[in-house]
Parts: sequence; structure tokens; C-alpha cells
Amino acid sequence: MPTFTAPDGTEVAYHVRGEGDPLVVLPGGPMQASVYLGDLGGLTAHRRLILLDLRGTGDSAVPADPATYRCDRQIDDVEALRVHLGLDRMDLLAHSAGGSLAMLYAARYPRRVARLALVTVIPWALGRPATPEERLTAARLRKDEPWFADAYPALRAWLAGEEVTDAEFAALTGFFYGRWDDTARAHAAGMEERAVVEAEEAFHGPGAYDPPALRSALADVTAPVLVLAGEADGGPCPGLARLVADAFPHAEFAVQPGAGHYPWLDDPKRFTDRTAAFLAAEGSPQP
Repeated sequence: MPTFTAPDGTEVAYHVRGEGDPLVVLPGGPMQASVYLGDLGGLTAHRRLILLDLRGTGDSAVPADPATYRCDRQIDDVEALRVHLGLDRMDLLAHSAGGSLAMLYAARYPRRVARLALVTVIPWALGRPATPEERLTAARLRKDEPWFADAYPALRAWLAGEEVTDAEFAALTGFFYGRWDDTARAHAAGMEERAVVEAEEAFHGPGAYDPPALRSALADVTAPVLVLAGEADGGPCPGLARLVADAFPHAEFAVQPGAGHYPWLDDPKRFTDRTAAFLAAEGSPQP
């Protein structure tokens, strides 16, 4: 397991899967160990994935200062990884909450990003989280599912901030997947091991984002960007994900039919074909 040392001395780990040109991958959660990403539906057939374990997660060390869990404080970790890998510019893929970190990195280091793929990213960093009604609206698309009657009340209670039992939370997990099958259930079970609670809470903590300043900086990013949303995802729903694409001058926006928050599980071929095509497209960002 390779590691590098962050500027503050924290030992940060990453995992390498596949062959070919490197693709640095930032996990979501927030603060979920990268293992849940797997091989991104077979994307390893096209690229060598460099899967970062954010500080305090997976095989990375817990930092001495818990304040460094905040999203903007982790930009230096991503830059340290780029330097460690010896890349002048890097292709970057981020999932979910990792998209906020990727956007902040692109804003600070625009010349270090060659291509950027943002997968089911809520624009937290742009000051626009997913609302409960958006999530419930997306959930109602699943009304014909046999598990809907039990899961929907649990989701509504959870979004209202009410306490839910482990069984109720397990029931509502189906809404995060486009297909609630054995593959999705196994994946959901593996998501249960998370980072320490303080890391999750600190990631989007006060002071992490300055939406007006970020919008201004992203308008100058010349790298091609792909923003991919899931048709059945509620966080973000496609309309919310489009706000991410609108923040960049050179962004493509795509909606994967039938997909939830983990589109590489719902239709691996469609996901890998679309993502690999974007990463392999001709054309480079301006110097």
C-alpha cells in the first residue's frame, strides 16, 4: 500500500488498481474510505485508478489536528499526491462529497487539472445542498418497488432529523441505488464502516466554502469537465447536478438513465463507456 506525507506530516494512503494512464479518484461520504469505489464498474480496463484514502479514513493516518478534516484544508493533500506521483497535470474523478474537494482543488490549481469528471456531486461548495423535498421527490419515482411502502416513511423521518432504527435505515438505503438488488445490498453493507464521526461533521464545517469566490474561480478553469448525474438519484437530483456543470465554462452534462447515487453499480458498461470516452477525448486545456 503506497503512502505519501501531507504538508502537515500526516501519512496519507492510496490504492492503485488497473493499468494505463493514471486517474486520481477522490471518494465521497463525506470521509468514506475509498474501498467502496471498487474498480468503478470496470474503469480499470481503461485507466490506472489512484484511489485516495482521505486523511483519517481507510489506511490513512488520523491527523493530529481534527480541524484538518475540513474540506478546504484537504486541498493540500490532493496537491501533495500529484507531486508524489510526479504528474505535471492530472485527470481527476470525484464522487459525491469528494466533488466539493475536487472543485476547490481545481479553483486553486487550475493548471494542474487536465480533465475533471464529477460523478453524482451535490454542490455543497457552491452553497447548494440537496433539500429534503428533492430527495423525497426522487424517492417517489420508486413507488412501484415492493420495498417502497416500508422505506419511504423511514426516509421521510430520517430527512426530518428524527431518530430511525437500524432496520429503518437499512430499508431506506435502497433509494441510493438505481437497482436494489443483491449487488446493491452487498455494496450498502460494505458502506457501514465509516470514518470517525468528527471527520464527517468537520468536512462541510463552517468556513469550508466561499461560494461566490469559488464560482468566480471556476469560471477561469479551462479543463474539460464531465458532470454525470443519476436519473433516480435524489442527492443530487439531475437538476441540482446541472448547477455544478453551469459553474464551469467547458462542462458536459450527462444523466445516466435508471441510475442512483452509484451509477457504476447500476449499469457498469454505460458508466464506464461514458466516463472513458470523456477521459480519452481529444483536446487539451489551454496552457
